[in-house]
Amino acid sequence: MSRPLGSWLSGPQAGMDPDTDTGAWRGEKLGLPQSGPGSLASSWPRVLALFVDWVMCYGVSLLFVGFLAQQLSTVVLGIWFVVGMLTVTLFSFSPGQFVVGMRVVRVDGAARVGIIRAFFRQLLIVFIVPPLLNDPDGRGLHDRATGTALVRTR
Repeated sequence: MSRPLGSWLSGPQAGMDPDTDTGAWRGEKLGLPQSGPGSLASSWPRVLALFVDWVMCYGVSLLFVGFLAQQLSTVVLGIWFVVGMLTVTLFSFSPGQFVVGMRVVRVDGAARVGIIRAFFRQLLIVFIVPPLLNDPDGRGLHDRATGTALVRTR
């Protein structure tokens, strides 16, 4: 007696699970627009914002340690962590996110991200893997874990 292989080989069926069903566009389930200000930021602007933040923190770290110092990368990471946490708490964006035109918002609609969410969001980004893994809406796991989203401002 043969059994159909399509039941497990074809993957999940569309519309079967509301947690994995994305909707018509990224962010629709979160109540975000499809494009323009307020829509979810895509991956390349996120990478560009991280690069801008990293270069800025690299320059600041050179004020504290020499260019060839062994602890330079640790100092850069520490400055990046503190700058990112404080600026997201105070302004809802890091310097790189501001330059690229993005900001961090809470998905529950509250006005500010807050220091606890900003701390844990930044901590998860340090581990690199959570931002690389995305949910069906395109948010990184660090954003999903902290109840935030990175949206465009322009």
